[in-house]
Amino acid sequence: MGSNVTAGDEYIQRLDRELEQKESLVRGIYQRANAASRDLNDEEGEMIVEARGRMEKIQAELDQAQEVNRIAYETRSKGRAVDQAIAVMKGKPDVGSIEYRSAGAYMLDMWNSAQGSREATDRLEVYGRAADHQRTGDSLGVIPDPIVGPVIDFIDAARPLVSSIGTMPLNNATFYRPIVTQRPSVAVQGSAGGPADEKSELVSQKMAIERKTVNAKTLGGYVNVSRQAIDFSSPSALDLVVNGLGQQYSIETESLVAGALAGVATPAVGYGASPTGDTVASAVWEAAGQAYNAVKGMGRLMIAIAPDVLGTFGPLFAPVNARDAQSPGFEAGRFAQGQMGTISGIPVVMSAGLVAGEAFLFSSSAIECFEQRVGTLQVIEPSVFGLQVAYAGYFSTLITEDAAIVPLVAS
Repeated sequence: MGSNVTAGDEYIQRLDRELEQKESLVRGIYQRANAASRDLNDEEGEMIVEARGRMEKIQAELDQAQEVNRIAYETRSKGRAVDQAIAVMKGKPDVGSIEYRSAGAYMLDMWNSAQGSREATDRLEVYGRAADHQRTGDSLGVIPDPIVGPVIDFIDAARPLVSSIGTMPLNNATFYRPIVTQRPSVAVQGSAGGPADEKSELVSQKMAIERKTVNAKTLGGYVNVSRQAIDFSSPSALDLVVNGLGQQYSIETESLVAGALAGVATPAVGYGASPTGDTVASAVWEAAGQAYNAVKGMGRLMIAIAPDVLGTFGPLFAPVNARDAQSPGFEAGRFAQGQMGTISGIPVVMSAGLVAGEAFLFSSSAIECFEQRVGTLQVIEPSVFGLQVAYAGYFSTLITEDAAIVPLVAS
């Protein structure tokens, strides 16, 4: 009755590992959405629903296994109690395992045993039994190789530029955006050349509306994954591949926006070879004026900087005594892509998609982003017992007004 029978330790461990994998997958989806300051997309929502369903099933299986183990434990406990009772009835005391709290206690039992004490003799006998110690080195065949926590992967898939600008639907391979290139005129009567009085001719100028062409770019990648890697991996190799493809898609689309900003020919505004808070703020105000003249106040102003430029701007605007300063200050603890602070009320967004040294002040109306995420595609390869998984989407950018995108440079 003393045998150690449980409800499948290996089975429970496998369920625990799978539960941890699903939890890590869901947590990663929410973290990416939160880092990009966006809601979950349809594909991510479906992945969470699927993971939740599996987690609920795993929980039910674990609850059942726990109940079986509880019953087994109670049964073993009752068996030990019966064994102890039988031993007492036979006149043999239940001494169990012996552990002396001090050398004096051991010596006292030695003296009592020599005086004929049966209890002291039994305790010394149990304590003195030679036991062969079983160590981990003797049990390598049954000790698993532990994997603790999620896979370490140093990647930041946030899209601060895309998120700040926003995206519009992309439903065609090629489409057009209308833009006004000439506006009708209004002037004081007589400005057209006649006398400035009644019945003189008014000015007249037609309105010209041209169109800009937008061509969709297809971004995607795929990986062939063996069925063995899917079935025997922990964490799941398939989840890792799908997440990795989605993260790389985000990085590439962010780079497309950064490249579009860098492609403008607008003259740069310098903030000084040895910048100060005042020279940077002065450059920001000058660039803001240029952007206003270009788009007449349409859109939202923002400043995009590469990670290394943060090392220049950040120390110039300390987050202390900022009441009379140009900025409430930057904090190095905000160690991620996205908004790092403001300068003269304009949000400063750090993006890893920008090349070292790049910084731009621009209006959100000067650049547009279009996107349609296809998401994950899967096809079974029975001939090689594998699964081919791909991730793709359509993305494009459009510069509507170059003059409203002003580079900021150290000069």
